[in-house]
Formats: sequence, C-alpha cells, structure tokens
Amino acid sequence: MTRLLDITLACLALILFAPIMVLIILVLRFSGEGEIFFVQDRVGKQGNMFKLLKFATMLKNSPNMGTGTVTLQNDPRILPVGQFLRRSKLNELPQLWNILVGDMSVVGPRPQSKRCFDVFPESTRRSIVKVRPGLSGIGSILFSDEERLLAGERSEDFYDTVIAPYKGAVEEWYIVNQSLRIYILIIVATLLVFIIPSKRFVWRVFPDLPKPPVELQFAFN
Repeated sequence: MTRLLDITLACLALILFAPIMVLIILVLRFSGEGEIFFVQDRVGKQGNMFKLLKFATMLKNSPNMGTGTVTLQNDPRILPVGQFLRRSKLNELPQLWNILVGDMSVVGPRPQSKRCFDVFPESTRRSIVKVRPGLSGIGSILFSDEERLLAGERSEDFYDTVIAPYKGAVEEWYIVNQSLRIYILIIVATLLVFIIPSKRFVWRVFPDLPKPPVELQFAFN
C-alpha cells in the first residue's frame, strides 16, 4: 500500500513541479559552474548504498562535497542560487526519481551519508535500515533548519553529540509507530513547517514523540 502511494505521489509531484524543475535546470546550467545535479552515496534499506540526487547548490570542487560532512549556515561553498534552493528545499526535487526507482519512500528516516549514519547509536542503525529512507520524515521536519542550529560556535561536534542522538531517537520512533495515518500526518506536517515558524506544533500532532534534550529546546520554541 505504501509503495503504491509512493509511486502515485511521486508521479503527481513530477507533473506538478516539472515547469519549476526545468527552470532550475536552465538556471544551474547557465550560472555558477554549470553543474545541474549533485550525486552522493547514502545508506538505504538493508544498509545498501544508493545514489541520492539533488540539484547542485555548492561549488563543484568544494572539499566537503562528497565527504558527508555537515553544511554550516552561510557556508562559503554554497552558490548564490543554491541558498534559495536550499531554503525552499527545491534542491530535493530530483529525489522524486529516487522514489520511483525504489531507493526511497515519500516518508521515512532521512537518508544519511555513511559518516553521519555511523554517528548514530548501534540500535538506531539497526532500526533505520529496516525501511526505505524518506524524502521527508519526522527527523526532516524537526531539523529542517539544521544549518542554523550549527551556526556560530556550534560545529560537527555539536551534531555528533547532541543532534545525531536525538535525530536517531525520533527516526526510531517513526519506525516503531509507522502506519498509513502517520504517513499522511507527516506529509501534512511537512507542508505546515513552511508556514508555521515554531516547531512546537509537531508535538501536538505527535504527542508521544520523544522530547528534545535541553541543548536543543531553543530550536523548537
């Protein structure tokens, strides 16, 4: 049932966003370095690696492009048009193809690079690979502005010790509680996050979702 929904929604989204995607392709082709797609290995179902697609938003020869390290706010590697694509999440649209070919689902744990996947506790790693990663998910919603959380003095250490453990906990929550109802609610919440500044509404929709650690509570007020 979920797979049929994935294919149906991905096809509808491709039709709906086709004009925007064509425009983005033209802008990227004739600006910056002419790169259109960014391809990176991500951990998928059963731990199998797959090629995740995004519209290119960073300089082609940036040292961290393929290493899986996190991207910081106002990162100098990001192209001018890339800032808009990242904020609007339009850079994620090519992943509709990943959904159609079966690498991903519309809803699921966010696909991680090997480096970020390995930061998760072992129990989280075992759980995550049981399902297809998602274009959106509870982790994607809560950490839609992850780059802002890593601004200032925060860095990869903050990601590894604070963000990753909590992100893993909410992804595990999804895997335990996944259902058609949760699938639909996450899609709705994904749309709401663009118009509601505070993430506090997420706990109204999912009241039994794990509470964030003290270090992250500022991000969800």
